[in-house]
Amino acid sequence: MKQKATVKWGLYVVFTMAILFSVFSASAQEQQTSGESGLSPKFGIKAGLNLTNLYITNASDEHLKAGFNAGVFAKLPGTRGFSIQPELLYSVKGAKDDYNNFVEGSGEYQFNTGYIEMPVLAVVNLARNFNLHLGGYAAYMVSANVQDVHSNGTITGATDLDANNFQRWDFGLVGGLGFDIENFTIGARYNYGLQNIGKAGTLSGDLTEHSKNAGFSLYLGFGF
Repeated sequence: MKQKATVKWGLYVVFTMAILFSVFSASAQEQQTSGESGLSPKFGIKAGLNLTNLYITNASDEHLKAGFNAGVFAKLPGTRGFSIQPELLYSVKGAKDDYNNFVEGSGEYQFNTGYIEMPVLAVVNLARNFNLHLGGYAAYMVSANVQDVHSNGTITGATDLDANNFQRWDFGLVGGLGFDIENFTIGARYNYGLQNIGKAGTLSGDLTEHSKNAGFSLYLGFGF
C-alpha cells in the first residue's frame, strides 16, 4: 500500500514524555493499591481499541484501521517501582484503503488479520500511579480476510484469506504509558512490527511481502 513519508512519531512521543517525567520524578513510586500492605502480584483482564496500519519503510497514519484487543495480563513486581507485565491477547490488526468512484460509490477496503499475541513489558513508575511500558511482543496469525465496507456501513465482498500465505509469526517492539487507579488501569501504546507479514508465491502474499504491522492500542484493564 502507498505510504506517506512520515517518521515513527508514536515512539518518539512515548520516549520524549518518559524523559520529561523522569526528570521531574525524584524517585519511583511503589506499585500497589491503598488496600495493600506491600507489593504483590496482580492478574487481570483488559480490552481496548487498535488503530493499525501496514508499512514498508516509514509508518504512516494514512490508512489507519480500527480493530480491537482483549485478553489477560499479570503484573509481577520486582522491586519498588518496577514490574514485569506479560499478557496474552487476541488482537485484530491490518489496514484500509478508501475508494470513491462512479461504479462502486464510496467506502473502504479493509484488510484484517487476527493474532494471538503475547507482549512482555517492563513497567517503571515515573510518578505515583503513572508508568512507562517498554518491551516486545510475539504474535501468531490465526486469521486473515478482506472486506468491502461501504460508506453506509454495509459490508459486501468479504473474502477469507489463507493464513498460510502469510508469515504466521510476527514480532516487534512496544512502548507506552499507563495510569493506575486502584485496581483499574488505562493506557496507550505504540506497537512497531519487525517482521514482514507476507510470503511470496500468492497474490495476497506478494501484495504484503514487504509490509510490517504498526499502530496504536488503547486499553482499559482491571486487576485482581
